[in-house]
Amino acid sequence: MHKFCLTVLLVLRGLIICICSSDEPQHPGLYKHTTVTSTDPCLQVSPPCITEADRFSLEALQHIHREMDDDQDGGIEVEESVEFIIEDMQQQQQANKHSKLHHEDQHITLEELWKGWKSSEVHNWTQEDVLRWLREFVELPQYEKSFKELHVNGNTLPRIASNEPSFMSTYLKIQDQQHKQKLKLKALDVVLFGPPTRPPHNWMKDLVLIVSVVMGIGGCWFAKVQNKASKIHISKMMKDLESLQRAEQSHRDLQEQLEKAQEEKRTVAVEKKNLEEKMRDEIQGAQEEANRLHKLRDGAVSELTRLWYAEEELEQVRDALKRAEKDMQYLWSVPESLQLWLQLTHEVEVQYYNVKKQSAEQQLATAKDEAEKIKKKRNSVFGTLHVAHSSSLDQVDQRIMEAKNALAEVTACLRERLHRWQQIESLCGFPVMKNAGLPSLTATLYPDPNWMLMPRSAMQSYQAPVSVEDMEEEIPQIIPQIPVHCQEMFFFG
Repeated sequence: MHKFCLTVLLVLRGLIICICSSDEPQHPGLYKHTTVTSTDPCLQVSPPCITEADRFSLEALQHIHREMDDDQDGGIEVEESVEFIIEDMQQQQQANKHSKLHHEDQHITLEELWKGWKSSEVHNWTQEDVLRWLREFVELPQYEKSFKELHVNGNTLPRIASNEPSFMSTYLKIQDQQHKQKLKLKALDVVLFGPPTRPPHNWMKDLVLIVSVVMGIGGCWFAKVQNKASKIHISKMMKDLESLQRAEQSHRDLQEQLEKAQEEKRTVAVEKKNLEEKMRDEIQGAQEEANRLHKLRDGAVSELTRLWYAEEELEQVRDALKRAEKDMQYLWSVPESLQLWLQLTHEVEVQYYNVKKQSAEQQLATAKDEAEKIKKKRNSVFGTLHVAHSSSLDQVDQRIMEAKNALAEVTACLRERLHRWQQIESLCGFPVMKNAGLPSLTATLYPDPNWMLMPRSAMQSYQAPVSVEDMEEEIPQIIPQIPVHCQEMFFFG
């Protein structure tokens, strides 16, 4: 029995060996395929590759894994991830992103990287999701057409992240190296670390922006209002300045009239002198005629002839007396000293007038300069705001009004002085405004040096004080030096 069982087992073994030997030449490719596929990465990972797109994605991830695995030990350490993020992905500020890749795993193999990718949200992106990512995050919308033609979805992004040359240049038609690099880095970011997240909405920035816009609008409105007010104020100031210029022109015209009147007066004086000489000649001729008639009367033969000559002589004398009486009335003479004192009084008054005139001209020049500065400043918006908020406009207005009033006062003084001295000259019959000058008059009227207002040398180099007040302060110091009777003659003629 035992031998029978052993025989059966040997027969069955032989049959099995024969069957296996007969099947081997009929399927030579099966073992060959098994040998090839035993080294295929798609069969070494889990979950396995199903489609051609998965195969390409796995190859791209394998390439990325090799780039990140510097020591080529088959795993990606945390240090290698940080170094890759900083150096290759150029994200120095986001080096802590490695936590999204590693989690608790400190040594990521290719299979773990593949599993992470298959479970990633980006892997399941549709074509629309990829196109939105291309527009909003990559900011390269010009390649949207190429992405649509190739039906690029989330599973295609590893090929872009690995910077596959043929795929980027030939299929996606991206020739710009900067665009390639940018697209590669953005794809690496979403493949390794998941979909991009927008930063949380910063309401504080919105509030600051709204406040800034409101302040900007308010500032523009305020600047417009101030600019308008400044223009009105400056327009008013310009009108005041124009009126001041007209007053200045009126003052110049009055000065010209004064010079013209003085010239006419000099002409009248010359004519008067010629007329006096002519009248003297006529009186002298009448006297000579009277003497001749007197001689003829004395030598006349008859009484009748003598009487006729006497009547003729009497008539000549009467005519001469009438003309002499008229000449005396016309040529009423006054003391020569009165003329000198009046001339000195006129020159002192002219000095006072010149001081006031210089002060008014200085105020006018200052007002003009400041008005020109205001006109230059208002050309710009900031200059207009500065002018509107400063007190310079009010100060310029005040100085213009002061200069205008001072110029009007000087003009009124000039008219009054001119009229008064013309009347004095008309009553006295001799020139007062035209004289030898203040130094000469002072030397004539004050021969004693102790009575002089000031030394002659100082008088020649005398400069008018800066203002009327300064001159009024100086006058009381020098007037007491003049004798009382001289003061009376000086001030009252």
